[in-house]
Amino acid sequence: MDSLLVHHENPELDSPVVVVALEGWIDAGSAAAGAMSSLLASSGAEPIATFDSDRLLDHRARRPMMHLVNGMITSLEWPATELHAGVDGAGRDMLMLTGAEPDFEWAAFTRTVMDLIEDNEASMLVYLGAYPAPAPHTRPVSLSITTSSEEVSERLRGYVRGSLDVPAGIHAVLDTEATRLGIPAVGLWAQVPHYISSMSYPAASLALLEALDDVAGLQVEAKDLAAEAAATRDRLDRLVAENPEHVAMVEQLETVVDTAEPVEEPPGAGPINIGDIPSGDELAEEFQRFLEERPDEG
Repeated sequence: MDSLLVHHENPELDSPVVVVALEGWIDAGSAAAGAMSSLLASSGAEPIATFDSDRLLDHRARRPMMHLVNGMITSLEWPATELHAGVDGAGRDMLMLTGAEPDFEWAAFTRTVMDLIEDNEASMLVYLGAYPAPAPHTRPVSLSITTSSEEVSERLRGYVRGSLDVPAGIHAVLDTEATRLGIPAVGLWAQVPHYISSMSYPAASLALLEALDDVAGLQVEAKDLAAEAAATRDRLDRLVAENPEHVAMVEQLETVVDTAEPVEEPPGAGPINIGDIPSGDELAEEFQRFLEERPDEG
């Protein structure tokens, strides 16, 4: 194995699903981070390998955290990219790739991850993300998919699909290489209401976990996350109700979502029209300030 990786353990795994959520790429509402945190907590995950952060990361952009006590440096916490092993609620093996997206050596990193996938005879690669969207918090979270596999694309239904040119994260590189090797790969992307995309949005994390069951058959216990999603929904409802402009913005978004074309694509169809983005940016900024000015509601 490439020296880019340090192994801690080599557990015997049975066709694990590999789930990837790396910091540094698009993750509105910390949806992917929240989903991965729940996965790690519920699966009994243990770190089994660590990547060489000195080779992969720019420490001026991702500086270590210095812990001070009365002026004394007690420790340094370095950013890391790690591989964890765990099991889902049904006892199915999982590998979870977490931590920082590499700044350097993407090709070497990808080769190393593919070696891990092949060595463990992984059955699938799923990566998680989230992006701001013209969606209200009063509706279920919609999910988009990305994949470089026609077979995976044709198999999965009920997800939004877009057509655009956009800078890629390391997830796209892992996807295309996994597909080349014959390993199914897909990205799940939660649509987070654009007016709260800088806040934690547990409903999006929960939607990603539920989609993992659909696309990969993983069963994840997420009662705490469901409770957080319900509490966040209640808080947002109360905050919106206090301002008629915020009410109007949410109602406008509800109309857009409720009148949009279905997300199901028939074979051979073009990209789905999910409706025009409403011109509510100023209201969104005002609403964001409104939330930030209400620490008593945290």
